[in-house]
Amino acid sequence: MDSPHKPRSFSPNLFFFFLLVSSNLLTFFISNTFKHSSCYLYQQTYNAISTASSLNTDIPLVVEPAETRDDDIQESDLDLPSEFRAFASPHKLPFGFSTNFDSDNIIPPVGHPCTRFPDLLRRYMSYRVNGSCPDDEILGQKLLLKGCEPLPRRRCRPAAQQEYVEPYPLPESLWTTPSDSSVVWTAYTCKTYECLINRVKSQKSFDDCKDCFDLNGREKRRWLSTKGAGLDFSIDEVLAVKKPGTIRIGLDIGGGVATFAVRMRERNITILTTSMNLNGPFNTFIASRGVIPLYISISQRLPFFDNTLDIVHSMHVLSNWIPSTLLHFLLFDIYRVLRPGGLFWLDHFFCVGEQFEQVYAPLIESIGFNKVKWVVGRKLDRGPELNEMYLSALLEKPLKNSW
Repeated sequence: MDSPHKPRSFSPNLFFFFLLVSSNLLTFFISNTFKHSSCYLYQQTYNAISTASSLNTDIPLVVEPAETRDDDIQESDLDLPSEFRAFASPHKLPFGFSTNFDSDNIIPPVGHPCTRFPDLLRRYMSYRVNGSCPDDEILGQKLLLKGCEPLPRRRCRPAAQQEYVEPYPLPESLWTTPSDSSVVWTAYTCKTYECLINRVKSQKSFDDCKDCFDLNGREKRRWLSTKGAGLDFSIDEVLAVKKPGTIRIGLDIGGGVATFAVRMRERNITILTTSMNLNGPFNTFIASRGVIPLYISISQRLPFFDNTLDIVHSMHVLSNWIPSTLLHFLLFDIYRVLRPGGLFWLDHFFCVGEQFEQVYAPLIESIGFNKVKWVVGRKLDRGPELNEMYLSALLEKPLKNSW
């Protein structure tokens, strides 16, 4: 006899519910099993960069897909600022392999020691993308002097004075103190140029450049005449060494407020000046005068190709405070960028007397320059008991067989 109750059929809704739960469990299992894959690592990096850039609504953040990007991110790198990674990681070239790069990537250069100071780097690279940069000149210079050179580029706009005044026109700008409104003074003890000019009277400690902002003082007389027991060469006597017109371009290393470059400009010679902003707006002041500043430290490889410059000058900054091995590298770098027949004017190099004969004279002579002028004298400004010596030398890279 047939049962009065018919068997119940399997509900379609229950089947789809079971399928949904199963697929979610499978997805959860796979994601946890492979969570340390390169795709996951890339997604974490993308999320970190996107979070740092979330305040920017003007420019969309573009990050290459994982399958087309050549990621070289180490696990330790994840502790570095996201904007630093976004800049310094390899970036795929839009048209593929380039023979110029011998690669399909471009890797922006940053100083290797940058990553040795993650706390400073994190502060320097934390900002609103497409917004204003922090007012952090001291921080940037601290990183630079620690070897983080070149500094990583940033995607923000630097601080500037709200009431900026245009510079004086040439040639008036060469010997006129610029407006205070051309400088953001936050990083400096003085807050006006008048304060900088007067610090020679108010500042008691020794400072080689504490009066160099006074364009009507000692700066007005520099390199115009020969004096100081022959240690002070004049620009005109140095230029007379070479055929007229053959000294055209050059570099002044550690040039203070660029008076050397100004003197040379008056003689139709282009000089670039390296300078740091050590408790004063040196680079801004140099630019206001109408000559070109280079904001690089004494440690950086000179940014010129081999055999290109007619003259390199340096006063005081190349002295015995630099470790002798690094000084040796630096002098060879100067030799490298000078063209054959180019001049190196070593202006008032100083050291302790016994160091001169035992260390520095042999070191300088080993580079391979020809001696045009070589004058040694006593340095007495800090007292004779220190037994310090000056060397002023005019050296020439050999015109032939200079390698």
